[in-house]
Amino acid sequence: MSEPPAYTPPKVWTWNKSNGGQFANINRPIAGPTHEAALPRGKHPLQLYSLATPNGVKVTIMLEELLALGHAGAEYDAWLIRISQGDQFGSGFVEVNPNSKIPALLDCSAPEPIRVFESGSILLYLAEKFGAFLPAKPAQRAECLSWLFWQMGSGPYLGGGFGHFYAYAPTKIEYAIDRFAMEVKRQLDVLNRQLADHPYVSGDDYTIADMAIWPWYGALVKGLVYEAGEFLQVHEYSHVVRWADDIAKRPAVRRGRMVNRVTGPLASQLHERHDAGDFDTRTQDKLEKPQ
Repeated sequence: MSEPPAYTPPKVWTWNKSNGGQFANINRPIAGPTHEAALPRGKHPLQLYSLATPNGVKVTIMLEELLALGHAGAEYDAWLIRISQGDQFGSGFVEVNPNSKIPALLDCSAPEPIRVFESGSILLYLAEKFGAFLPAKPAQRAECLSWLFWQMGSGPYLGGGFGHFYAYAPTKIEYAIDRFAMEVKRQLDVLNRQLADHPYVSGDDYTIADMAIWPWYGALVKGLVYEAGEFLQVHEYSHVVRWADDIAKRPAVRRGRMVNRVTGPLASQLHERHDAGDFDTRTQDKLEKPQ
């Protein structure tokens, strides 16, 4: 592979709006809203504004798992945020998440709505609110939270790093792909060693750590995100593969993956979710509505 021409950074960086490849229309170096757009509100205490990216799937899996446990207060409305169209820069969304990233949650169960943003923060908030999927004993709790924040810290290497340069960048850069592939494989090895001795990431129990990590690393080894399994030789991480398969079988995980999904087979998509019955009453007309 020939090396790209050497690049010398200028003294002062300037924004080249066309230099962003597939995401050039939504990437920008400034924050804040670009347009006025109020967010919709549904009938349930929890209002989720999201898209079925790995970070979005974390939260819908958590909510479906809570409902499966019988927590009626976890009923939620899931509204679709089309990030490719810039919905995340609407004024209403920015009020809930000033960082303009999905997912964002509004808890309307109290007199004053509580906003929660960043996927790991939402998982922790819901676990504490409902007393579920987070160990109570200090040692086990610390282990669970350590793995939760491990994912939050490692995710950018897998998504914005390896995933971007391998699958989405307009130009394939050998150094960038090699650098991030090395780190992703190291992270897979970290996870594989942990899962060699434990059924779940933080020990014997299924927790928010698994819900955070599975949509990224579980989906990677199962080929549910960009096709990089052969390139990364994911079959070598047998314990990760076993864990990924076990979690993929959970009914709540299957439902959570469908919510706010707009890609893949139509049968796998539920663009918005406002009631548990929506999984059973979807129609082709709903699924094929222009986006």
